[in-house]
Amino acid sequence: MRVGFIGLGIMGTPMALNLARRYPITVWNRSTSKYAALQQAGARIGASPAKVAQESDVIFTMLFDAKAIQSILDNDFIEALNGKTLINTSSVTVDFSHQLAKVVGDAGGNFIEMPVSGSKIPAEQGELVGMMAGDRAIANRIRPFVDPLTAAAVYCGPVGSGLKMKYAINLYLVAITAGLSESLNLARAQGLDLEAFGKVLDAGPLASPYSKIKIPKILKEDWSPQAAIKDCYNSTLLIQAAGESTGAHSPITQICVSLYKQAVESGLGEEDMIAIAKLFPQAPTS
Repeated sequence: MRVGFIGLGIMGTPMALNLARRYPITVWNRSTSKYAALQQAGARIGASPAKVAQESDVIFTMLFDAKAIQSILDNDFIEALNGKTLINTSSVTVDFSHQLAKVVGDAGGNFIEMPVSGSKIPAEQGELVGMMAGDRAIANRIRPFVDPLTAAAVYCGPVGSGLKMKYAINLYLVAITAGLSESLNLARAQGLDLEAFGKVLDAGPLASPYSKIKIPKILKEDWSPQAAIKDCYNSTLLIQAAGESTGAHSPITQICVSLYKQAVESGLGEEDMIAIAKLFPQAPTS
């Protein structure tokens, strides 16, 4: 079985590399700068998204948003989906996912929605969490292709269910990111030793693998992206839309939308999501 992968960003590159260790793979990305590592791993380079689809049995997409996905859906790409399975791991709206499923189905292909939870390090380690949605039989059939990418791939229901699950999970993520940044800023404003702050947090029940990665990044002022602020802002907009469409009361979401928008407008979009800490400047000392 041949695998295709479209979109070699922060997440897509390590995901494609993990697949390349197990399957023949053809990749495509708008920027050719991402190809070197994949070529070293034995991947073929597709001249276009359509060529990737033509040369693959299972095709993964990991693109920024619905607009980016829409841009690859030319006639040649759609025709190449006949008899193939498209697995979209990108974060989009539920409505768009249904539209994409229809395009794939009308072309004679199968569609699985599988947004993922995790950032660059879990992607490199093959320990993302996949939220699968669509036909359960097809989801089970493509699990061997999902295994190199995930620590777990949970079936969530029909198309749309995986994205809804991600919105709920990501609300927690963006909220704790903002909360951790504000908490550390309060410690700093009170004149506390920030390394001691990290040790106290690590020793207690609030510690998590996430906090143990992000606190050192703040202390070292390491803003290299594991998940970029621009992606998190896009996520907050999707979460906000989900809350509005269902009538869910989401006051924390509104705060996160405002904070991440401010971060993007401040020029932090390409930096790690924990760079939101820069919005909490050190209080002046008296």
